[in-house]
Amino acid sequence: MASKNAIVIGAGIVGLAMARSLAEKGYTVDVFERNEKAVGASVRNFGMVWPIGQPTGALYERALRSRSIWKAVCKGAGLWHNEVGSLHLAYNDLEWDVLQQFAAVENNARPVTAIDVPATLKKSDAVNPVNLKGALWSADEMIVESRVAIEKLPAYLSEKYRITFHFNTAVNRIEYPAVYAGKKQWKADIIYVCSGPDLETLYPDVFAANYFTKSKLQMMRLTMQPDGWRIGPSLCGGLSLIHYKGFQSAPSLPALKAFYEANLPDYIKWGVHVMVSQNAEGELTIGDSHEYGLVFDPFDKAFINNLIIDYMKQFAVFKDWTMIQSWHGIYPKRTNGAIDFVFSPENGVTIVNGLGGNGMTLSFGLAEEVVGASV
Repeated sequence: MASKNAIVIGAGIVGLAMARSLAEKGYTVDVFERNEKAVGASVRNFGMVWPIGQPTGALYERALRSRSIWKAVCKGAGLWHNEVGSLHLAYNDLEWDVLQQFAAVENNARPVTAIDVPATLKKSDAVNPVNLKGALWSADEMIVESRVAIEKLPAYLSEKYRITFHFNTAVNRIEYPAVYAGKKQWKADIIYVCSGPDLETLYPDVFAANYFTKSKLQMMRLTMQPDGWRIGPSLCGGLSLIHYKGFQSAPSLPALKAFYEANLPDYIKWGVHVMVSQNAEGELTIGDSHEYGLVFDPFDKAFINNLIIDYMKQFAVFKDWTMIQSWHGIYPKRTNGAIDFVFSPENGVTIVNGLGGNGMTLSFGLAEEVVGASV
């Protein structure tokens, strides 16, 4: 039987996940990345593998499958990962109602529990006890250092699966069975386009016709915490409850959203919800915001960073708040509520895109589904 060849365009998390799944199915895989390493949204995030954000059902199961693959890949590649779980913290009665309702509805499907103030403070020394009502504890969540993992995974995939990576090679045209980078061309039996915002360049008509916009997020990193101090679980403020679809099973969620719209209009306007994760070195990644549109001001807004920090200080107490980095990322997002975009613009070519900020959580599971359905 002749060997099957596949081309993947993009070496961010979606492209890496697709390359791995194709190799698992026996394909010889070539991955093309326009830069010397992936520098897009896949490295500009919290590093959170975040099942709690997905609604119970297919997406939650996809997130769990992705987490399982992440664990195997990290162990195989020698990459740091930490199964710390998460705490969503309540500081008013509406937030506490939503967390208790969610736990009551979901605790047969997920490892979640609504816990009181003493139990919450026992979980993390970084929780602000002032006005604390309680928290939702979830055991599912895991942290990786995304900027390290995305850079190092190509070498691991090359060694384990003999996947070939072509860095500094910008594919600018696809005419199945060939892809072109300038005057060079490569051919394959099947082509997957996993190029994030570059989809707009490669397939502008597809981008325009399929409910795409873009999201710009602002994030920061705080310095290594002294004396090896760890925050324990990743921490989330109440605004995260209205950001993630996973919490829609709580009946009081609309009332909470209305409360925020009335009392925190700037946070709603700029799509701010506030979370923190900690890497192996003890640095804290905090954020984030969401601006939507097709073109963005290239300059970050200091007042958005201040909104994030001010809100975080309501629920978190750190040893050192020194900021060492700030940045923004941009990723495609569907405006019709869809969580992904898997589409064939021509025979032999499949676009995998539109995960809308859920790439770290869903990509490995989605890739298995896409490859399983098409080969």
